[in-house]
Amino acid sequence: MRNDMTLTVGPLRAEPGRKTRGVIPVDLGLTTVEIPLVLVNGSRPGPRVVITGGVHGGEFVGIDAATRLAGFLEPDDVTGQVVICPVANPPAVYDGRLGKSPLDDVNINRVFPGDPAGGPTERLAAWLFEHVISGADAYADLHSGGIDETLLDFVGYRLTSDAELDARTRAMAHAVGHERVLFGRNAEGGNSHAAAARQGIPAILIETGQLGERDPAQARALLDGLYRLLHHLGVIDAPQHVAPVTAQPRDWVWTGSVVSPATGLWYPDAATGDEVTAGQPVGRVIDPADGSEHKVTATATGQILYGMNGLTVAPGAELAAIAVPHD
Repeated sequence: MRNDMTLTVGPLRAEPGRKTRGVIPVDLGLTTVEIPLVLVNGSRPGPRVVITGGVHGGEFVGIDAATRLAGFLEPDDVTGQVVICPVANPPAVYDGRLGKSPLDDVNINRVFPGDPAGGPTERLAAWLFEHVISGADAYADLHSGGIDETLLDFVGYRLTSDAELDARTRAMAHAVGHERVLFGRNAEGGNSHAAAARQGIPAILIETGQLGERDPAQARALLDGLYRLLHHLGVIDAPQHVAPVTAQPRDWVWTGSVVSPATGLWYPDAATGDEVTAGQPVGRVIDPADGSEHKVTATATGQILYGMNGLTVAPGAELAAIAVPHD
């Protein structure tokens, strides 16, 4: 519990009962970027919750919802502290508009907790992890289907060797209100929520929206989910204006991923939301030079939760991700 503590991130400070907005310059070696932050230090002591959006470019719903939340939350409504970073990766968001940074062609959500002596994206990940994510009592990272990606909304989290931590994280994931809750069987890898879980922080990934949409209804749905999450964590009272949950959350588990075998043009025969079986044809990659065709089959049985909508693909590009309910 935070008790009458000043909330500080870099040079930004918010005394108890105050809200501070600003930007912090972060040296990435090749360049300096400005990270926007909103610090809401509640009038009553409680947990510190960190919310990030804009880890990837081209995923607008999370940025929109985080910005709206930052505008709505006021210290008198908050028990504890809320740190909101609506654009965590400015180079990818503003210049690249894709998952990889134009500075070094690195996906930041593969290199957390980062390296302060590494390349630009590794340095950015290290700064975010040290100054924003570390020390949180709960963490939510907001994503959506990018410009080339269809997606069914879901919440993700990682299992660890700590049963109590896993139970708290699962409860957070269910509190958002999305129908599908995907869990990873370990906390390995460079995702921000996985790195946070390894540090003992209850951390979730929230995926809402697809195709780089900026649909206000999707942003409102995610905002409602964030209100539910903050209420679950004891940070705000039960909000009266949040839409009711239409389907009870259910645990799912990933079963397989389909990747492109070649450079070419992708023609899917199965869509996001479809049920597929292992070995079933799901599309073709065609070489535009000679017309040769590479047949693509499902690597597992289950439902396609997100898929490639773009026409052009390179070897290893993820074409579909498959999951099943875990009962």
